Amino acid sequence: MGRCSIDLYSDDIGAPFEEITSFSAFVGGSPTNIAVGAQRLGLNTALITAVGEDPVGDFILHFLRDEGVATDFVSRKPGTRTPAVLLGIEPPDKFPLVFYRDNAADIQLTDEDIGAVPVGDAGAFEFAGNNLTNPPQREATKFAAQTAQEAGATVYMDLDFRADQWDDALEFGRQVRSVLPLVDVAIGTEEEIKAAVMQHAEQVAITDSTVTAPTVSGDLDTAIGALIELGCKALIVKRGEQGATIHFEGGEVVSVPGFSVEVLNVLGAGDAFASGFIYGRSKDWDWYKSGRMGNACGAILVTKHGVANFMPSEQEALSFVEENGGF
Repeated sequence: MGRCSIDLYSDDIGAPFEEITSFSAFVGGSPTNIAVGAQRLGLNTALITAVGEDPVGDFILHFLRDEGVATDFVSRKPGTRTPAVLLGIEPPDKFPLVFYRDNAADIQLTDEDIGAVPVGDAGAFEFAGNNLTNPPQREATKFAAQTAQEAGATVYMDLDFRADQWDDALEFGRQVRSVLPLVDVAIGTEEEIKAAVMQHAEQVAITDSTVTAPTVSGDLDTAIGALIELGCKALIVKRGEQGATIHFEGGEVVSVPGFSVEVLNVLGAGDAFASGFIYGRSKDWDWYKSGRMGNACGAILVTKHGVANFMPSEQEALSFVEENGGF
């Protein structure tokens, strides 16, 4: 559950944003990427989101249907727009992006929309922290997570901190902490995890987030412990090429090594990780093996141009793992 968009990726790899001459059009949005990734791996997925009554919404729905992702619960919201994102690619470490989310359709998702979705029939329910920026989507997301939890589904949250989408950076932490009792597995980067426990404004320096991520101070281990204490059963720290660590109550840690690949574009690697990890857990794999599958999907994706359109198939991911050290 969460945002979807048309993603316009630079065709001029390595060019500064101001020198880009053309873009390729793909589909994006963290929960959308995860749904497509999990579908390609062989799970049956449905996306809960909303689009405007516009051609961009048609573009996204056409892609999702071709991918086999159920679109029964994608609402059309009159008077709103389907969002867009523009993305530059300057490897190895510059990937500027600009969000166009004014009057975004998905923010208008309501409890009534969720009431029409058989959330309780799902084996897993995933949502993004970005869902919590504004009502009514904030309340609808919490309603969906509670419904899924009560039905026995595994509830996943990708922290998905996009600083420029929050009027107050501290509100991100407040909202994440409020919903964690409904979450089984939370997933985030070191920066996102620190931001989720941030209590004081002076602890964060937010620059123009279209260019760089916010820098958040604080101790990572303390932040991990604080979030686990709030109720989630496991907290996954995404560490890029170093893989991931999975943290549990009581201090247990499962370390999952990553894969070394030549990076073209890191955008969406975390979404690929989530799709692979959810795939593994949905097949009753243990935490380590599931994390290894997540790392493989992320490693494959960072060698590609975009995100949803380039998610690996089940066989591609399994073969990659076997060719690079196995599980």
